[in-house]
Amino acid sequence: MEQIHAQRGTQDILPADAGRWQTVEAVMRGEAEINGFGEIRTPVFEDTRLFQRSVGETTDVVQKEMYTFEDKGGRSVTLKPEGTAGTVRAYLEHGLSNEPMPVKLYYATPCYRYEKAQAGRLREFHQFGAEMFGAALPVADAGLIAFAHSLFERLRVKNLVLKINSIGCPACRAEFTKALRAYFTARRDRLCETCLSRLDRNPMRILDCKNPECAEVAKGAPSILNYLCPDCRAHFGQVRENLDAVGIRYEVDPTMVRGLDYYTRTVFEFVSGDLGAQSTVCGGGRYDGLVEQMGGKPTPALGFALGIERLLMIMAAQKVEFPAPQTCGLYVASVGGAAQKEAFRMAHKLRGCGVAAACDEVGRSLNAQMKYAGKIHARFTLVLGDDELASGKGTVKNMKTGEKTKVDLKADLEGQFAAISSEAEDGDLTF
Repeated sequence: MEQIHAQRGTQDILPADAGRWQTVEAVMRGEAEINGFGEIRTPVFEDTRLFQRSVGETTDVVQKEMYTFEDKGGRSVTLKPEGTAGTVRAYLEHGLSNEPMPVKLYYATPCYRYEKAQAGRLREFHQFGAEMFGAALPVADAGLIAFAHSLFERLRVKNLVLKINSIGCPACRAEFTKALRAYFTARRDRLCETCLSRLDRNPMRILDCKNPECAEVAKGAPSILNYLCPDCRAHFGQVRENLDAVGIRYEVDPTMVRGLDYYTRTVFEFVSGDLGAQSTVCGGGRYDGLVEQMGGKPTPALGFALGIERLLMIMAAQKVEFPAPQTCGLYVASVGGAAQKEAFRMAHKLRGCGVAAACDEVGRSLNAQMKYAGKIHARFTLVLGDDELASGKGTVKNMKTGEKTKVDLKADLEGQFAAISSEAEDGDLTF
């Protein structure tokens, strides 16, 4: 029978790798909580119109990459390609706009985009994101960037470059759009078919095109910074002042627009040189018009998202050390039926006290059990046989040092083991 494999652009996370994911996710949740963000979990699929209305019909995401299908009820649904739209929908649907402002939400979620699968670009990937509603001041922009910056510091990720820009508000962007349209119209013979379709509808999207020829043309395009209105210019200046105040270094990149249509004013990206072509690991910015666009009242809002797979790739490239995975604390080996039952009882009781304990479950010989204990990196072993059962005494062996400690099998074994284990702690690196 033919073996079935995972779909292209997806991957399995095996136990050997899961510990890294758990460590990174724990740091993310911890950083979110100390910044005042609460967790939100939204469905994996949504009404297709949600993404068409929010992400933008001229974006690559909507035009080329969404997993959209008709369900059995004839409704068009889409696997979410990003986390912001669903968060805004939930914010409105559940009346979170009535909560004290700002409302701060974070999520860790799978996302789906039909793209050419390659390193750092999967069809099923995972995002960690943070969204803030009701905060209009530039200090909120700087605070969100500082949140992401602190997260990378806690994870010991180095050599990231923070790039920032302002793409203005709808008022000042109108003049910029005219200038862009004129610039690209004069060079339309060098644009790809997708960008030609964007020329009249949304020429800013051409700045985000991945086609090398379009990217080359875009290098000479007008700069948005020359078209900012006084309010947007002042806002961007104060964002920079706040970043300067806390010592966060950045580069102003006037060509950066981000890949989604809902952004306004501040946009930013954290870029790594350790990812090859897929250099952006985190991006975000303001989307002050999105809540109103989705049916709510005018609400300033901003957020960011980062790709967990890309982050782990960077950490691997930089050889960031992770805490040692939790291994078996005590392996209870046994010889004979009565000893096997007692080993199972002990292991069960120790697990109930929070000790990672194991016993023989496949019928190995004593020698094979001890080899197995070594393979699963058991920190301690205890051998039970007729003599140990009769005397009520046993010996716990430290598998690293070889040190042996006598224990009373009829007394408080978990307490005795806790004392032995505490004395042998080796101070593993933790985040």
